[in-house]
Amino acid sequence: MIAWLWASALSAAELEDRQIFQGEGALTLRVLSSTDTDIFAPILEGFMARNPTVSVDYAVAASADIVTLIAECPDCFDVVISSAMDLQLKLANDGLARRLPGLVRTGGTQWRQSVFGFTQEPATIVVNRAAFAGRDMPTTRQALIEILRAEPDHFRGRLGTYDVRLSGLGYLYATQDARTSETFWRLMEVFGNLNAQLYCCSGDMIDDLASGELYVAYNVLGSYTQTRPETLDKLAIITPEDFATTMMRTALVLDTTDVGETAEALVRYLTSGAWAMQERPGFPLPSIDPADAQALDVVSLDPGLLVYLDRLKRALFLEAWGSALLR
Repeated sequence: MIAWLWASALSAAELEDRQIFQGEGALTLRVLSSTDTDIFAPILEGFMARNPTVSVDYAVAASADIVTLIAECPDCFDVVISSAMDLQLKLANDGLARRLPGLVRTGGTQWRQSVFGFTQEPATIVVNRAAFAGRDMPTTRQALIEILRAEPDHFRGRLGTYDVRLSGLGYLYATQDARTSETFWRLMEVFGNLNAQLYCCSGDMIDDLASGELYVAYNVLGSYTQTRPETLDKLAIITPEDFATTMMRTALVLDTTDVGETAEALVRYLTSGAWAMQERPGFPLPSIDPADAQALDVVSLDPGLLVYLDRLKRALFLEAWGSALLR
């Protein structure tokens, strides 16, 4: 009956995937996440090995859809996991996240003991190696601009990036890029002039890069590319040398949960980094230590993330982005 009610409540929402990881007991932890199931499954399996009586109901949605799903049915989930740090911070700011005072993190990797970072997620440029045969690989955004301008016919229609109107993570990457350098806007104008394709997700961009439909994808999660070892000989992953926009994948416990101890146990497991010790070929998610966050200039969990969630600022940003990219 509970499962039926949950499915009914979410019938109008966009869930990309949902899988049950069955434990030995009756307790079920409901996780809503923006991370693909195949990527996160090893972490869940590691958690369940330590908590064998717990089952996990794992639902996947786009980062922007997560906020809508929580608004529609806050009682439907216990833990929320997302790379869209700003949207996670908003959930906490709106009073929807439970404080976990016993879980201490420093270095900008937690927000008010409610939102906790546990992986570092650099935005990368991923290119199809064959498309760059005889050409230099771009190591900076300016170098990419120069390459695209030099051979527009070669790259026309073969560029991809996030549709920031739909992707919460894509919007966050774009706004952080724009705050850091004007090069971002010049790059978007070049992408627009060359009929760039827009995507909801890193996984779809990687698929099209591997097939040769795309030659370049901008602001792709590098960790997603590494989950597919069969494509690595076809693709090159480039972390821009001019500046790297590095986010954190974060977790929070919803205040409405009725399995608070188990939900907190999962967050503790995530922030411990114990899951990163598992031996799994191609396992991509890099755990983060608070000290590393400062050294790597990872974007911190702080109120500055909320700036571009302001309705007016968001509207102005999307207008500028559309003028640059949409033709």
